Amino acid sequence: MAVQRMDNVGIVVEDMDAAIAFFSELGLELEGRTQVEGRFADQCTGLDGVRCDIAMLRSPDGHGRLELARYLNPAPVGDGPRDKPHNIIGTHRVMFAVDDIEDTVARLRPHGAELLGEIARFEDIYLLCYVRGPAGIIVGLAEELH
Repeated sequence: MAVQRMDNVGIVVEDMDAAIAFFSELGLELEGRTQVEGRFADQCTGLDGVRCDIAMLRSPDGHGRLELARYLNPAPVGDGPRDKPHNIIGTHRVMFAVDDIEDTVARLRPHGAELLGEIARFEDIYLLCYVRGPAGIIVGLAEELH
């Protein structure tokens, strides 16, 4: 088998502290922060002169990880407006299971979260919504109904 597991999802951000605060409020735990640079960083990214701040956050179950990266060099490249809709090809989103979706949205709002639509019910299985988080990334939230 080629894949053993999904290791992490990476997000490039401009404001590392704000992104850490957002995802910590969501319930992820900061594992650590570091700065990477040098030949290996250049080789694996295909960029020259990489210097990048990295923060790794872990989900409460210990299986999922989110890697936040803030590029100091080369300068990060914007790809247009941050309020792109969900249906653009290549748009990424990260989905998290939560205990209480309304409480989670309320706690994330002071950290800049904006609800894209509304909290919706999928049959009698889930409450679902999308919020826009740090760097314009779409974060999905799902509350399983019992």
